[in-house]
Amino acid sequence: MPRRRTKRGAERTPLNRDADVLICGASFAGLTVARELAGSGARVLVIDRYEIGERQTSACAAPTEWLEHLGLRDSIRQTFRDLVIRTPHGSGRYRLPWTFSTFDYPQLCELLDDQNDAEFEIAKVDGRTGNVVHTDRGDLTAPLIVDALGWRRVLAREGYQPPDAPLSRGLEVHPPGEGADMEIWIDRRYVPAGYAWSFPARDEVRVGVGSFDPRFHVKDNTVKLAHDLGREPVGYQGNWIPHKLRPATEDGVFFVGDSAGHCLPLTAEGIRTAFYFGLACGRELRAVVEGRRTKEEALDGYHRFGAEHEWKFRWMLRTQRLIPKVPPRLLGPLIKAMSNERFVRWSFGHYLNIAPPSFAAAPPRTPAGERGDVAAAAA
Repeated sequence: MPRRRTKRGAERTPLNRDADVLICGASFAGLTVARELAGSGARVLVIDRYEIGERQTSACAAPTEWLEHLGLRDSIRQTFRDLVIRTPHGSGRYRLPWTFSTFDYPQLCELLDDQNDAEFEIAKVDGRTGNVVHTDRGDLTAPLIVDALGWRRVLAREGYQPPDAPLSRGLEVHPPGEGADMEIWIDRRYVPAGYAWSFPARDEVRVGVGSFDPRFHVKDNTVKLAHDLGREPVGYQGNWIPHKLRPATEDGVFFVGDSAGHCLPLTAEGIRTAFYFGLACGRELRAVVEGRRTKEEALDGYHRFGAEHEWKFRWMLRTQRLIPKVPPRLLGPLIKAMSNERFVRWSFGHYLNIAPPSFAAAPPRTPAGERGDVAAAAA
């Protein structure tokens, strides 16, 4: 288990300070933003309610190229070339044009954290007033603020409240065991609108059910799937999953990851997009820190970058809404027909390019002597 860097109870010290960049949230998105600010000379503070790597909330799998490009290969547990999609009336084995890997969440977070020079503190964020973020350990001030806290969008004027929000519901168990295939079920015995999965991760199998309808409870059917696979339903974890893109900026704050809806509809893949938009956000912030852009220019650039992807998210959301309407007897043959190699290469190639691994290639960085004043640039 990770060891907390900040003690609890009476030894929980007040935290009142300012920083050049304050990143709220220390998972995939927040740590990626911090990574892009390494060596910039900025005082970067990352805060989270939990220790880095402490609280896994997803099946933890991503395209292998993304993990390699970000220097996270050592966290990989198992790699897959095939995706098996099962329905009650037929199945398809998809030979992917790229590989997908499950990984160890704590180790990946540690590897990503090692690539920044930010300071980290444990604190629960309660809200914001202007450029002051309120936490349970005191107020923190910064001219550049990032919300990477997840679907609640804590630093916005209004957050989300399930079930009346564009959120999916996911739950999985982590029984010990092994498996050879990464499998998806589109089967209404498990979920009327959504899918179920089994992702092996070397010495455990991540088995879960995700519902596009947030009102549909998935615990009983997650247990049913585990039993059907001969797995013990142990090691529960779950979360709400956004399936609609939200504005990337608001009131001078940068939103990244689930707080901006950076989770692909239909597939609910949010790790790769957290990396992708985290890099984009971090690069905009670095330009401000180095005096190459003003804060307003960075806000505008990051907002436009997010908006350029809106149509891709919109079409995937339309498909998400369409799939549950397809009669099961037609869905099986359709899934099998789409496993054609030519179609798979075309469709999955386009899918990967929504957030391509090539984006992880680091851009040229301004030498230290050419950096501007952080506070002035962000003003």
